[in-house]
Amino acid sequence: MRIWEIQLVGFSDGIDDLYGRYGPAYRWLATATGLLAFFTMAFSSTIVNVAVPDVMGAYGVGQDQAQFLATSFFATMTASQLVTNWVSQRFGQRLTFASALLLFSFGSVVSGVGLTFEFVIFGRIMQGFAAGILQPLVMLMLLQVFPPERRGLAMGLFSMGIVAAIGVGPYIGGLTIDHLSWRYIFLAPMPPVILAFIMGFFFVPSAKPAGQSAPFDWIGYVFLCVSLFCLMTGIANGQREGWASNEIVALFSISILTGTGFVFSQFRSSAGLLDMSLFRNRQFAVTAVIALLFGFGNFSTMYIFPVFSQLVQEYTATLAGLLIVPGSLLAMLVLPLTGRLSDMVSPQFPIIFGLSIFTVSMLFMAGADIDTVVWSVGFFVFVGRLGIAFVVPSMNVAALASLPIEKISRGAGAVNFLLLLGGSCGINILVVIMEQRTQHHSDLLVATQTAGNAATRELLSSVHGLLGEGGVSLSLHSPVALDYLGKVIHAQANTLGFQDGFMALAFVFLIAIIPASILAWTRGR
Repeated sequence: MRIWEIQLVGFSDGIDDLYGRYGPAYRWLATATGLLAFFTMAFSSTIVNVAVPDVMGAYGVGQDQAQFLATSFFATMTASQLVTNWVSQRFGQRLTFASALLLFSFGSVVSGVGLTFEFVIFGRIMQGFAAGILQPLVMLMLLQVFPPERRGLAMGLFSMGIVAAIGVGPYIGGLTIDHLSWRYIFLAPMPPVILAFIMGFFFVPSAKPAGQSAPFDWIGYVFLCVSLFCLMTGIANGQREGWASNEIVALFSISILTGTGFVFSQFRSSAGLLDMSLFRNRQFAVTAVIALLFGFGNFSTMYIFPVFSQLVQEYTATLAGLLIVPGSLLAMLVLPLTGRLSDMVSPQFPIIFGLSIFTVSMLFMAGADIDTVVWSVGFFVFVGRLGIAFVVPSMNVAALASLPIEKISRGAGAVNFLLLLGGSCGINILVVIMEQRTQHHSDLLVATQTAGNAATRELLSSVHGLLGEGGVSLSLHSPVALDYLGKVIHAQANTLGFQDGFMALAFVFLIAIIPASILAWTRGR
């Protein structure tokens, strides 16, 4: 009976109760609990990027399907973060926190032991759904435990944690793959998740908000989920099924119809997922476009770097993941400074500078190939990651500074929604671009393999000579030499396809500079 009574009393803990129990230290205990939980989920969002080549080999799938390891997480996270407010009002923050961690853990196990590729993706969907619920919840916790004059510090800690987690994820994934197996990358986050789960029962407030919770907008949410699912599936399968095929046309048609339905549904008085009135503010609307494009480019770079390093440059998974760490850690350290800078100068200047850094980094990578030295690639990654520290704080300031106080929370949620939407679509579209360009280059290279091609004759002659020296039967010389030629052509086409992908990302960052440049003319409008 006493245990039941203790649990019941603990179940009604509010912020004031927890402050009374733990004293001034509670602020940092709650911060550590929330950041540990979301750090782990942010870390899991990128840990899989270094596993793409292994998953392709394990299940015999191409990049068009393997990229779902990343996009399924981001797409589901995009949709599920809109659920947080309703769930936490209905069940309280502590129960929502614990349930999200349990769902994430279950998804980790499903992905780790999945015998089919579909099961692995299903597990990633559960992980992404849990992460989407937890992110706004952790931000709310930090805003609750820090006084208004110190909330900038709270958001700075939150941003630094995310940047560090996203940057370290591929490296930890690479270590796990090289020393254990790619399956263990899904189980690596489990120890901190278990610790955060235990801490949550002591330090996360559980009392429900006063008053009756608002009804959930099921109509808008169903529209959104169907639209995202059809859009992602259509983009991923279009190259394989044919862009004009009945299946792909139907998927895109349904996505457009349900997406339009979602937008119009949010104009209803009972809607509560996305406040469309925010976009009547010109400064916010322009910043929203920047957020969408920046999300497209930023998350795509986190995908393309480790995959390029392994498939083209033949780096180990560990080295491919390590390339991202220095730049991400520097961005984390610089964030407090650029955060202060965003309060001192007009936001368009840091945003333009950060986007320009990303553009230059991608342009340099557009010339990288198997012969590009590792420190050179690492430097390009390093420079690109630094752009985050300039773009993110100023982008948030530009978006929220023009809104009335009562709409700041909804504005922050909308900007984050667009960032994730851009990221989930961006990786999908990037893979399609690279596949199309790889096929294009492959066709051109195959067309040049004629008897009049001196380079081809020299290559085949060299292979024949090596096979002869190795004692290989003469009847096998031509088949083996031609097979080797085919692999060389594929490697060259693959490299050129990746280079075109980097060029496409440079173009996206360059386009994002346009709305950033007109921010000064929209301030206060």
